[in-house]
Amino acid sequence: MSAESLDSISQQLAEATRDLGRSSNADPAAVLRHLAAVAVESVPNATYAGITEADAEGTVWNAAGTHPFAVLLDQIQHEHKQGPCLAAAWENHTVRLDDMASETRWPDYCRDVLAQTDVRSVVSYQLFTGPRRFGALNFYGDTPHAFTPQSLEVGLIHATHIAIAWQMLTRDQQFRSALASRDVIGQAKGIIMERFKVDAVHAFDLLKRLSQEANTPLADVAERLVDPDHRR
Repeated sequence: MSAESLDSISQQLAEATRDLGRSSNADPAAVLRHLAAVAVESVPNATYAGITEADAEGTVWNAAGTHPFAVLLDQIQHEHKQGPCLAAAWENHTVRLDDMASETRWPDYCRDVLAQTDVRSVVSYQLFTGPRRFGALNFYGDTPHAFTPQSLEVGLIHATHIAIAWQMLTRDQQFRSALASRDVIGQAKGIIMERFKVDAVHAFDLLKRLSQEANTPLADVAERLVDPDHRR
């Protein structure tokens, strides 16, 4: 693959990331599925692609996949707490599995993948790592030694841009959650002010005290006050 082709892929992904940044209502799951689908089309010899998430306790789930095999492989990793995608997410930036039949690092994972799918090679890129959550972008081939140096280079480009997109989606979700919490806290303060004839400062102090005494997040206390029938 020429340098011009790599530059073109990088430019297209950069434009897609900028478009994502301008969007105010992007659905994270749909965005990740779209990015995985775009990636698998341009990585040489990649048959399937998927995005794996995991937590510090070893729970594994599939955030996006271009084929049911991508979901199944994450289920196998969850069952055995081992596999290349987990290794990439937890420990390394890039993990490569060239031949499922001769691989010795993850024996239980490889045995089940061989028995249940036609996946024979994998390359995984770490997307992000945090105190409690981890992520990896994975490409799967249906032949041993499927991934060439060009495959790895193009895959890394996609992993870089998907990592950026993921960060943007996460920040957007956090911002929306903060706005929603602020709104419901404001409503709860209004209810307290009306009911007990106090000002906004005293109403907020009461909410904080209720939160501390119940050992419950402030937004949850406010939600219950605004909507007594709501259960989080």
